[in-house]
Amino acid sequence: MLIRDADTVRYTNLGRTGLKISVIGLGCGNFGGIGSAPAFFGKGESEEEAFAIMDTAWEMGINFFDTADAYGGGRSETAIGKWMKAKGAAVRDQLILSSKVFNPVGDGPNDYGLSRRHILRQVERSLQRLGVDHIDMYLMHEPDPTTPLEETIHAMDDLVRQGKVHYIGASNMPAWLMTKALWISDKYNLHRFEWIQNSYSLLERTDDREVLPLVADQGLGYTPFSPLAGGWLTGKYTSAADFTASSRMGMRPEPYQRLINQNVFDGLAKFKAEADKRGVSMGGLAIAWLLSNPLITAPIIGPRKPAHFQPVEEALKLNLQPAERDELTALFPGL
Repeated sequence: MLIRDADTVRYTNLGRTGLKISVIGLGCGNFGGIGSAPAFFGKGESEEEAFAIMDTAWEMGINFFDTADAYGGGRSETAIGKWMKAKGAAVRDQLILSSKVFNPVGDGPNDYGLSRRHILRQVERSLQRLGVDHIDMYLMHEPDPTTPLEETIHAMDDLVRQGKVHYIGASNMPAWLMTKALWISDKYNLHRFEWIQNSYSLLERTDDREVLPLVADQGLGYTPFSPLAGGWLTGKYTSAADFTASSRMGMRPEPYQRLINQNVFDGLAKFKAEADKRGVSMGGLAIAWLLSNPLITAPIIGPRKPAHFQPVEEALKLNLQPAERDELTALFPGL
């Protein structure tokens, strides 16, 4: 039986809903692969390693696990399903599952996207792999320019009304499109997207301009992924010489190319000094920076092993004040 330390992790409402999730979410994108890329299927965490990560998260009090139908070609959802079955009904009853739909799951022309056909097929497959009768949180993984947004929202609304999904949201979503989605839901009396899940960190602050003001105005939840910017905020990279073949910059450098400049490396050195001053790791301070923002519901972390939860424990003990948050933000101007 798992003993969960409820004092370790706090809980908060998902946007304006009554659903309570831990202020840290467990990202399961590396279970059986590395995200949705077919080239990396089978190269992520093994089932045994995934179980150890989920055990550690659960024991800390993290009740929010995030996955997707295409992660590891379905291996991520399968691993979570097997873990829940091994733990029993008591764990499943308390766990909040989040999954997504959009990315390719086959070679056919209808094996990706946000059409009604694809959504209805994929939710059934996700339910089967997870071994559950409903998914608590279900997101469009990214916008689909080939499908009318009305079709997508109507299909996801049907899933809520059928009880297969409890809450719907949107990932990789710009503010203008989220505004349109909310308008569609209001116009047709459909369930609306209740939260946004975008990339956001000290090194990726694009959402400050429009998305976070929309979150505040509409009472949306916000669950940022990549809170450590692919390892950049852990001290892993002090210069381009640190980009080894097995590192994120060696395997999937594209999202982080814009960070390869001396200003960022100088900012990282100053950020390390701030972390040292507080007696925490750079990762711990980076997560604490996110937790100090009242508009952020729950950052989603992606630990590769149980030891990687240490920065989370550090962050939960820090209580950064607004002035401290602003000072840390200023270390990376223009981002």
